[in-house]
Amino acid sequence: MKKLVTILVIAVVLATIIVISGPFYILNEGEMAVITRFGKIVAVDRNPGLGFKMPFIDNVVRYPDKLLSWDGDAQRIPTKENQFIWVDATARWRISDAEKFYMSVNTTNGAIARLNDILDSTIRTIISENYLNEAVRNSNVINTITVEEDTLQSVDIESQDQLRDLTKTNTVQQEIKIGREGLSNIMLEEAKPLTEVYGIELEDIIIRQIRYSDDLTESVYTRMIKERNQIAEAYRAFGRGQLATWQGKSENDKMTILSEAYSQSEKIKGEADKQASRIYSEAYSKNEEFFRLWTSLESYKKTLVDKDMTITTSSPYFNYFLFSDETL
Repeated sequence: MKKLVTILVIAVVLATIIVISGPFYILNEGEMAVITRFGKIVAVDRNPGLGFKMPFIDNVVRYPDKLLSWDGDAQRIPTKENQFIWVDATARWRISDAEKFYMSVNTTNGAIARLNDILDSTIRTIISENYLNEAVRNSNVINTITVEEDTLQSVDIESQDQLRDLTKTNTVQQEIKIGREGLSNIMLEEAKPLTEVYGIELEDIIIRQIRYSDDLTESVYTRMIKERNQIAEAYRAFGRGQLATWQGKSENDKMTILSEAYSQSEKIKGEADKQASRIYSEAYSKNEEFFRLWTSLESYKKTLVDKDMTITTSSPYFNYFLFSDETL
């Protein structure tokens, strides 16, 4: 009886030790496990749920079984025409061969270190072998876009069309053959075989952002300023032309108004002279002697003003200087 109890106690203790040592493991969704025994891979488990391992001698190494991201540091890279740009890229990858992955890099941090070396080098090589336009643009749509400046709504339609012609920019960009997306695909083709030896499968490489370096940015700003100055000069030239046109129109309107006013004033003067002649005629017919006196006095006012001379009054013209009964 004692022997049986001893056996049962030993069995319980062994069972407890086995349970405590963890013969089971749980694999979550999106995980895989590499089972090693004395450092040697004995199994790869990709099935979520409860798994079994040999206690004490088996070790479970867990890896993510999903898409992972790689975010590299921005690099300052020269293009084929030796224009420096900052390239910021990202990539997506997964563990395709767990055994290779465990044997080569062992951890995800080790995988990131290998990806840094491979992808940074590949990105630098591809960018430096192509022109700036290929890295910056993805299509030739820009060459089909016509940019027109907003013209003044206060001018007439003909002037608006003229102003559009003056400010229109016909900058034709260089045709691209590969484009940014194409460069990303080339990078993927170049880097993919290099990562497969580590059990890593690259899903894609994406150029996330391209930023001009300071010297290139300065040249771009200089070109933009030059273009805007040309457009500003076109506006000034258009304004000077409009000024000359309106000044000429105003001068013509002025001459027309003055001519019409002069014509009208002459017409009024003619009518006035006509009425004056009629009044004089009527007055003359009523008292001819008074009329002669009046006209003579009016004549004296005009002819003898500021005359520094001696004039005889013996002329009949001065008959009314000395009055007598005969002159009246």
